[in-house]
Amino acid sequence: MRKTRKAARRRRKTGLDMRVAQARKAVARFTPTKAGTAIKDTWSSTLTTLTSAEENLEKQVRALLKKNKISTKDAATMLQDVRALVGRERRRALKQLDTRLKTLQARIHKERKVVGKMVNDGVQSALAAFNIPSRHEVAELTRKVDLLSKKIDTFRRR
Repeated sequence: MRKTRKAARRRRKTGLDMRVAQARKAVARFTPTKAGTAIKDTWSSTLTTLTSAEENLEKQVRALLKKNKISTKDAATMLQDVRALVGRERRRALKQLDTRLKTLQARIHKERKVVGKMVNDGVQSALAAFNIPSRHEVAELTRKVDLLSKKIDTFRRR
């Protein structure tokens, strides 16, 4: 008997169950901690790669200098150009990172609102299913009872 009930429960997923499942999957896949770590790791590896490329180029220029294939002035100009290029690329990469981070933050903010609304809807439907009034409904009923009490008191005084 238990197996059939469980199977029936699995088959009868409501819209709320599906939305909650989607929210759980979204949260499990993407957490701010994981995203922050991934961004830091990516940025760190990017800087490491750029720095190592710059160092390799400097070594190659020094090797050319030793072999007397280029002049000192040409080597200095090459290195300045490379440093300027690497600086521009770093700034461009930083801007891209900043833009993507802002997009990610906006998405997290939006998803947080969606998940909050889904949780609120779930709580409201659970309260309704168990026939438990919400705070708002209790406050409204209390206000109505107070109004009726005042009316009864005015009738008693007459």
